[in-house]
Amino acid sequence: MLNGRNFVAGEWRDGADWVEDINPSDVTDIVGRFAQARPSDIHDAVAAAQSAQREWAAAGLEARAAVLDAIGRELMARSKELGELLSREEGKTLPEGVGEVYRAGQFFTYFAAEALRNLGASADSVRAGVDVLIERGPLGVVAIISPWNFPVATASWKIAPALAFGNAVVWKPASITPASACALTEIISRQAIPKGLFNLTMGSGSTIGRELAANADIQGLSFTGSGAVGSGIAALAAARFVKLQLEMGSKNPFVVMDDADLDRAAELAVNGAFGGTGQKCTASSRLIVHQPIHDAFVEKLLAKTRALKVGHALEAGVQMGPVVSAEQLSANLDYVTLGISEGAELATGGEALDLAHNGHYMAPAVFLNGRSRMRINQEEMFAPITCVIPADDFDEAIFLANDTPYGLTAGIATRSLARATKFRHASRSGCVMVNLATAGTDYHVPFGGVRASSYGPREQGRSAVEFYTQVKTSYIHAGAAE
Repeated sequence: MLNGRNFVAGEWRDGADWVEDINPSDVTDIVGRFAQARPSDIHDAVAAAQSAQREWAAAGLEARAAVLDAIGRELMARSKELGELLSREEGKTLPEGVGEVYRAGQFFTYFAAEALRNLGASADSVRAGVDVLIERGPLGVVAIISPWNFPVATASWKIAPALAFGNAVVWKPASITPASACALTEIISRQAIPKGLFNLTMGSGSTIGRELAANADIQGLSFTGSGAVGSGIAALAAARFVKLQLEMGSKNPFVVMDDADLDRAAELAVNGAFGGTGQKCTASSRLIVHQPIHDAFVEKLLAKTRALKVGHALEAGVQMGPVVSAEQLSANLDYVTLGISEGAELATGGEALDLAHNGHYMAPAVFLNGRSRMRINQEEMFAPITCVIPADDFDEAIFLANDTPYGLTAGIATRSLARATKFRHASRSGCVMVNLATAGTDYHVPFGGVRASSYGPREQGRSAVEFYTQVKTSYIHAGAAE
């Protein structure tokens, strides 16, 4: 059993108390016990980070690039080992866990290269004899609050650019996935970085998260989580004019038109809805289906859903693991009850499963005859639940796709370039997928949403520089040469 501690000011520390990390595939398996930080640890971490950040910013581009490259290469080399740990504590299947750790390594190697591309610009002044330089520099100390559903990948796509562009980091991971956080921290802690540059502070959002958001010496805060928590953090941080980046809720549509390849569309819908046990911000929780092919598509969708193998995350052949916790399972089952009460038809799944291992298992659920304004089609459930909503025509499908407060991803299955183009332009979302699942993005291009899904600059790719740096414009008058 693992014993994980916080990493503060360059040292591993015990905490105020300890919490157990329980395997959702088998609740008799205790992954480890992990120390919970004290509010005073935040003060110590930020103070150490301030000093370390100045040293790190002066270390030079090649030093930063070498550190990030080493972190990324170790993550990729150890992706099988660390992916198994991730799957064991979070519940996603082993291939998903291994893939996530490998992708996390790619974030670090990508930003190792970005650290060397610290390019500014020059401009002609409107005043004679004056030169203008536009440069980017680090924010200072950045707070990172990351979620449990991608405990290594989401944290990495925040930590890597923060370090690449010269910042120090104080990281609060999700309380429910501490083992992955400690594993990543252990790798970072062994690098040639100033003492205090990177800090791990584990604990609840109501204490440690709040303490971070309210700390006067934090210059930037990047958060991924629920809209309710994000709003609370934003209120605390905005009072101090802290630079904010928030990735929050979603309710992603996947539109299936009458000219689509229905076998492929059904496969994309199932992958998008139930990959990661539906616990993705990019999950396809609304399937908007053109009436002429509604019944044919539903038949294929239900067959593929019922064929999914649910089981222990580490078992070969399992296609969907457990949900992350007993609390999450209870909330999911409540949504199933709600959907039935709202008049949707539960066509398959939606019940807790009693399997060989004592875990938080649920049969993937498909609702039919959904209406857009049902709560199950407006609220983020974070569950292996999707709902089919019929659409009479293409224009109605576009309207229904946009008919939520959110706008993270949206997808369409169609053979028509004209329809795909119109959908891309009309979709009120940050990411649009054409003949692809709504879940699945690349690491070298921008990621983020609109409306209630996101706030602030985009994450990932070169766009990350917009959040993790600040612009300085310098005016230089050299005078006359003698």
